[in-house]
Amino acid sequence: MTLYQLFATTPKAMEGILANEIQALGGKNVQQKLAGVAFQGDLALAYQACLWLRTASRVLLLLGSFEVKSQQDLYDGVQRIDWSEHLNADDSLAVSFSSKNNAAINNTHFGALKVKDAIVDQMRAKFGSRPNVDTEQPDIRVNVYLHNDTAQLSLDLSGESSHKRGYREVSIAAPIKENLAAAILLRASWPEIAQQGGSLLDPMCGSGTLLVEGALIAADIAPGLQRDYFGFLGWKQHDPALWRDIWNTAQQRREIGLSKLPVIAGFDQDRRTVAAALQHIENAGLAGKIHIEKRDIADAAAAESWPKGLIVCNPPYGERLGDEEQAAALYRRFGEVLKQRFTGWQVAMIIGNPELGFKLGIRSQKPITLFNGALECKLLRFAIEEKAFFEPKTQSQQERIEVISRRAQSGQIDGQAEMFANRLRKNLKKLAKWAKQNHIHCYRLYDADLPEYAVAIDVYQGEQTWVNVQEYESPKTVDPIKANQRLAGIMAEIPQVLEIPPAQVFLKIRRKQKSTDQYEKLGDSRHFHVVEESGCKFWVNFEDYLDTGLFLDHRPMRLLIQQQAKGKRFLNLFAYTGSATVHAAVGGALSSVTVDMSNTYLDWAWRNFVLNGIGGDHQLVRANCLEWLAAQAAAKRKTQFDLIFLDPPTFSNSKKMDEAFDIQKDHVQLIRNAAALLAPGGVLYFSTNFRRFKMDTEALSGLVIEDISSQMIPVDFERDARIHYCWRISRRRD
Repeated sequence: MTLYQLFATTPKAMEGILANEIQALGGKNVQQKLAGVAFQGDLALAYQACLWLRTASRVLLLLGSFEVKSQQDLYDGVQRIDWSEHLNADDSLAVSFSSKNNAAINNTHFGALKVKDAIVDQMRAKFGSRPNVDTEQPDIRVNVYLHNDTAQLSLDLSGESSHKRGYREVSIAAPIKENLAAAILLRASWPEIAQQGGSLLDPMCGSGTLLVEGALIAADIAPGLQRDYFGFLGWKQHDPALWRDIWNTAQQRREIGLSKLPVIAGFDQDRRTVAAALQHIENAGLAGKIHIEKRDIADAAAAESWPKGLIVCNPPYGERLGDEEQAAALYRRFGEVLKQRFTGWQVAMIIGNPELGFKLGIRSQKPITLFNGALECKLLRFAIEEKAFFEPKTQSQQERIEVISRRAQSGQIDGQAEMFANRLRKNLKKLAKWAKQNHIHCYRLYDADLPEYAVAIDVYQGEQTWVNVQEYESPKTVDPIKANQRLAGIMAEIPQVLEIPPAQVFLKIRRKQKSTDQYEKLGDSRHFHVVEESGCKFWVNFEDYLDTGLFLDHRPMRLLIQQQAKGKRFLNLFAYTGSATVHAAVGGALSSVTVDMSNTYLDWAWRNFVLNGIGGDHQLVRANCLEWLAAQAAAKRKTQFDLIFLDPPTFSNSKKMDEAFDIQKDHVQLIRNAAALLAPGGVLYFSTNFRRFKMDTEALSGLVIEDISSQMIPVDFERDARIHYCWRISRRRD
């Protein structure tokens, strides 16, 4: 028995998987090498390697190796082989040549020509005629690999790359090659799972490569069984009878294997790729053996009759999607689907960006490096079991809101959400009646009444009813998974209790921060709605900013300003969207000045003016209020106001300000400068929501200061008496 020196090539990082396959076939002296595996075997083993190896690219029969330090060395080395033992003079041949780190020959085309010339010259000298070149399907294909000064000369028994099984349509691009798909399945223990009757599911199956390869493995079908061309078929030493026996045995194994095929199924959202998958399945002789559906990943679910098994997929990488945020959203959604519907299954997925794997929220084994072409990828393998679940970090608050909204819609919520719903119904019964009696259209319905459900819920009524939900950030001791489940429960129950569509409920995450909350922009939907308060109309926005444009806790203060404004000159400092000015103008203010340093909010204030038909002497001033006040207070002729509303932020380090502002540290000078603009008998209303604020009455002894905080807390905010503090301030009469 002749033992041949054989070498099977494979993509980078797959040498170990290929070595296991060769050993299972009976290969001897199996050794992993760079980009392949060297082994020994007889002609039958060489044929079996070409037919059965799932992860190989090519199977080569080594003819010899020699030193190459010049072009002549290459020519002479090739001529030392007696080529008449391998092909006839009128046969065809092709040459594959690659070179690495060789000073004499680094041009692959030139090297291939030199090898071809050596063979052709020898055959012409011996027979008077020469073989032809056929690059498509030659009788023999010669392979030369030149590394440093050593050339390895081989016959390519595969003829063409072994990943070409014969079932793929040439016109359809594949994001994954067949031998890589097989490697993924072998690494994921699919043969063992299939042997035990487990199912195989690819919820993002594309054109079906993983499913077909999975079926070939489970049914014990040789991957090369459908190929009609191999490199050894035109080789002079080919043994047709031996090959026929090996092929017939493989065919018999196929028939037996197909009768025991487990459930294999795939989903994809694209109709065209579903059609391609069905065509590939039919081409592979597996029609009716693999179930394919057009189904989005969000709807992926196993039929009740499918045994638990392996979920395998090659989801789009960030590079393929072209949008990292889009890819992250896909992986989060996929992780939620796995946790919710596939407990007890195993998962294997290949990803190009390891960071995306964390978005699944399921802990995996140590990743395995594989290469999809030149792209380094990681194969993740994990069991879907609750102890492996974790809450993936979100890059932004909006990202987390999207996660929670999907969970609310899918029912992945806290089991005690009914307790929250009962409290909401109780509050609604009480406050809705109060609001109707007092002609109040916007009010706080719930304010962390239950510690487990720490949110504020505000109702806004206009042409529709909208609900603005703000979560108070959970302490780090709270399990993030539990926090998200509770929030999802809140978002699921609110539409049912208030009998409104879920699209009219908006969620915000309020974090503790040093800068002013209302200036945090979240989006750019520009969806504005009109609400009414005490005869005034306001534009509100539930999507683009942390706050809506109308602070509901200041409703009593705005009404007080409206009642006292008739015939007066009004100043609104840190005005935000100008709601207090609207109340003053509707209340009959003679004139007003509205000051804020944000163009966005001054534009919003102007829109509120227009909405209420406010004209005349009502100015909008874009300025830093601190600088504007200081300039006014220092002026020889001060502008005087009868009514001033001063509601500064707690803290601000805006780039538009020279120095950071701190309400506790800076309130004395701020109030002094504002009070300096009061006309005789004028009133300044000062407010702050800084909970630890202490008014320095001693430093402001020249002013009359009256704490009116208790009078300015509306009924719907009574649970939190420290929502804000208010003072009525006037100048002492000499």
